[in-house]
Amino acid sequence: MDIKRRPIIVGNWKMNGLTNFIEDLAGALANKFARKNSSHPFDMLICPPTTLLYPIGKIISETGLCLGGQDCHMSKSGAHTGDVSAEMLKDLGCSYVILGHSERRTDHNETNEIVKRKVQAALDANLISIICVGESAVERKHGVTADVVTSQILACIPQNATADNIVIAYEPIWAIGTGDTPTSKEVQSIHALIRQIIGKKIGVDMAKRTRVLYGGSVKPSNSVELMGLSDVDGALVGGASLSETDFWDIAKSYTK
Repeated sequence: MDIKRRPIIVGNWKMNGLTNFIEDLAGALANKFARKNSSHPFDMLICPPTTLLYPIGKIISETGLCLGGQDCHMSKSGAHTGDVSAEMLKDLGCSYVILGHSERRTDHNETNEIVKRKVQAALDANLISIICVGESAVERKHGVTADVVTSQILACIPQNATADNIVIAYEPIWAIGTGDTPTSKEVQSIHALIRQIIGKKIGVDMAKRTRVLYGGSVKPSNSVELMGLSDVDGALVGGASLSETDFWDIAKSYTK
């Protein structure tokens, strides 16, 4: 890395987990992270369903583990039944929020403009936005990955974004939950491109400091290779984050 960026390992639990599930998983991770916390060369973030934010926040309090939401509304408050504002997430102890995930874009028809407005709402609430970008299998087949990722980043990052309040997560949609991943060469190439695009949007110096994560079938068997790439600053982990052992082994890629 040209500039030292502290890696972050993010667990996106998606719509999984009931209250009887969280004590073992969150508690075990909290205990591991709390031990000699200052020696860990990475940050760790758990993003559970909204229903579990409060109890997990209590479990991981003062351990160094971070808490994040999986989405937020673009408004601070109002008649938006079923939605959660960035301020509400902050009130529950969150410091991060995942925005623009492909499942939100597909299942809820979220456009780049909607994602940008949500990112702005998160920044206004002093939350760090993890902005997801990535191409579909069809887009990959037609060779437009770079165009898709470029348009998403330029459209979703507000002008007042900085390296301190945004993180970019590259998640090729065709790799999410499939077991398939791009080659290391492809991942590094896209991540380097992402850093260039960030530079055009908010400045080269900011781009050098911005963390860019890889997501999409990250597991212990491929994490050391992926996390070792020069422009990969951590991982956005889905299914494997529901396993204490797998999630921790992915994080330990930065100790090898």
